[in-house]
Amino acid sequence: MKLHFIAIGGSAMHALAIALKEKGYQISGSDDAIFEPSLSKLKNHDILPREFGWFPEKITEDLDAVILGMHAKADNPELEKAKELDIKIFSYPEFLYEQSKNKTRVVIGGSHGKTSITSMILHVMNYHEKPVDFMVGAALDAYSNSVHLTEENDFIVIEGDEYLSSAIDRRPKFHLYQPNIALLSGIAWDHINVFPTYRDYVEQFEIFVASIVNGGILVYNEEDPEIKRIAEETTNPIRKHPYQTPEYHVEDGHTFLDTPEGELPLEIFGRHNLNNLAGAKWICQHMGIDEDDFYEAIATFRGASKRLEKVAESSSAVIFKDFAHSPSKVKATTAAVKEQFHDRKLIACLELHTYSSLNAEFLKHYENSLDKADEAIVFYSPDAVKLKKLENISEAQISSAFKKEKLSIFTNPEKLHEKLRSLNLDHSALLFMSSGNYGGLDFEEVKDWLK
Repeated sequence: MKLHFIAIGGSAMHALAIALKEKGYQISGSDDAIFEPSLSKLKNHDILPREFGWFPEKITEDLDAVILGMHAKADNPELEKAKELDIKIFSYPEFLYEQSKNKTRVVIGGSHGKTSITSMILHVMNYHEKPVDFMVGAALDAYSNSVHLTEENDFIVIEGDEYLSSAIDRRPKFHLYQPNIALLSGIAWDHINVFPTYRDYVEQFEIFVASIVNGGILVYNEEDPEIKRIAEETTNPIRKHPYQTPEYHVEDGHTFLDTPEGELPLEIFGRHNLNNLAGAKWICQHMGIDEDDFYEAIATFRGASKRLEKVAESSSAVIFKDFAHSPSKVKATTAAVKEQFHDRKLIACLELHTYSSLNAEFLKHYENSLDKADEAIVFYSPDAVKLKKLENISEAQISSAFKKEKLSIFTNPEKLHEKLRSLNLDHSALLFMSSGNYGGLDFEEVKDWLK
């Protein structure tokens, strides 16, 4: 097939383009801007556009289909040309379904934990040399690309994002996959620019459960009351398997899982990660991995990229960075680091970067999310607020929302970096949390802070 990607530089789009190129498809693409690591990866696979911008002349009648990324707007000139020529247009989740409709589709959904759970499953499968297709939202050590597609593999494991599919397809991505096996990890209101009320957001998960094929399987976190309600109330004729956080304990900065065969040392830590592990175990068992083999493999799992990723460590200090940005993720990640390093001072640095986190009304959901930190720092850029066309937020609003003593608030990147460099990290754990970059903070420099 000959395919053209509109907005090929997106994190999921470029990975899908590479996977299809490796599968033997002819790939072209366009974008108005492409950043690392997408740029280098596309260049290495010889599918980087020669120049940035939108070029309707690239849309020709010999194309089998166009794949439209979320970054492209509804009036994109290449999209309009594709419509004019009556060329089939897919969003990337639609095309991913086309690639997997003859496979057993395993879809991992939830407001939090889905990348970690998907990564755990893929780690276990790779450890036991069980090849599967996949789409995951993080870089994995064992794989060169975050999307892998074949003709021969029986299973595909998909991270099921609840955000919209494209500018002309306003359905959440995970509504399109029609899973045979599904997992829901939890619900915490997010993407308020698309789902303006909590009820709007929850409804998307109800639709997802209804989309599981008849006779399929739902694995769900019964510790989340909303997820439990959805699972129990669905009329879809599916099998249901609840899970909960397993027994574990922490000794001298190391986490041990309590199994029927004794304690199992883990590389990961935090109650939320142990809860994710329980869900991953159920999914792997449905994919043919028995419990003992799961435990053997998961003991070597070190986490997904940017999920409690260790930046640097010395004999008396450790630095982590995490993708956490929503209130529930911030609270869980902060608690996890404090539990693991309970005898150290915990310094938490959070950047408010997303549409939701910079919304004045939504800020109140961050109350008590940094309570486990001994010292807390919040950074946000007023320019980001303007760029997202939101109402200005003040330091007083942030302070009132978090209700945290000893909360330092920064809006100037240079002053934030100066503060961070001045920290005494002896006998401390420093935790960075954001989907942004802390005003251009160089993490190669951060590594040197512990030398």
